[in-house]
Amino acid sequence: MLFPTPALDDADRRVLDEIEVARRDLRHQVRSTPAKWTDGLRKFLTADAVAASNSIEGFKVSTIDVEDLIEGERDVDVSDENREETLACQRMMTYIQTLHDVEDFCYTPGFLNALHWMLQGHRHTPRRPAGQWRRGPVYVTDARDPTIAAYTAPDAEAVPGLMRELADWLNADDGSHPLVRAAMAHLHLVSIHPWADGNGRMSRSLQTLVIARDGVLAPEFSSIEAWLGRPGNTWEYYAALARRGSTYRPDQDVSDWIRFNLTAYHQQAQTVKQRLDRSTRVWTLLGEIAKRRGMDERVITALHDVAISGRVRRSRYERAEGLSLQQAQRDLRDLVTAQFLTPVGRTRARFYTAGPNFPAAVLEIARTPQSLSNPYEQ
Repeated sequence: MLFPTPALDDADRRVLDEIEVARRDLRHQVRSTPAKWTDGLRKFLTADAVAASNSIEGFKVSTIDVEDLIEGERDVDVSDENREETLACQRMMTYIQTLHDVEDFCYTPGFLNALHWMLQGHRHTPRRPAGQWRRGPVYVTDARDPTIAAYTAPDAEAVPGLMRELADWLNADDGSHPLVRAAMAHLHLVSIHPWADGNGRMSRSLQTLVIARDGVLAPEFSSIEAWLGRPGNTWEYYAALARRGSTYRPDQDVSDWIRFNLTAYHQQAQTVKQRLDRSTRVWTLLGEIAKRRGMDERVITALHDVAISGRVRRSRYERAEGLSLQQAQRDLRDLVTAQFLTPVGRTRARFYTAGPNFPAAVLEIARTPQSLSNPYEQ
């Protein structure tokens, strides 16, 4: 038995309508913005989702470091374990993003196990198998006291049947909104806890996949994994799951879980729009400055990365603009000479941050914090 999908009340429907308007507006904005401006945003949002989802599980890698790892950088100052977890999560998320328009797509228990292998295959052991249902009990311990089981998942013998039921539910259409179905998919999977490890990230990834299959907006713009990974939201996330009880009880009303997710969707849409607006303003202003100073237009890419993300590496700039090694080195050397950039580190590990002459107006736009509204408090 799975949790029944709750009916929405008037406030829920209003918030959902606002989310849909925001998503449609964002889709139009993305389509009308030059690809060079949005490509970097797409990569950032993917990296931010990976960093956030892993951070919930205790693997701490900054978004900018995840971006570098995704780009293939080898000299990133992270542990081997965090590197492996980051790249495994990124590979799975990249695959999920490609499934948004597959015509003959179908959810099956085998498909979900395959996703789990992509995420956890590097940790596979006979005792904790990856890509296979768990063979024994599993507990979620209390964050304040690891000797206390905050949640005990269903017996291992029940898992195959529950996962077949979940796959059937995912393939059916119960008439609920795709965003509501995505939230319910997350709750179903995390409550069944079918694997020995990796259940949280798998559940959040399944939610992203259901959103991606909706097709309204590219998944990197729709995922709420980054929102869930913010410290305050993570605690609220744990609390929302804890309200389901210490054992699997699917015969309960989960309206509060839906409201929690609708708030997440709404605020993530606000966040993405603000970042796209800020990125566009920064790019436009840098273009005006580059033109006035007689700088090659291509250096805007490097300066934009520094303003928005805090740093740029030579290899990243080289790939973004399709330059030779010598061209990229010369451009960055000229920016350092002009004190637009400051080099940090040596040889392959070197990156560049804002220098003394980096335009203050650009940094002000990039670094001014933005506020988010709670849609249920309007």
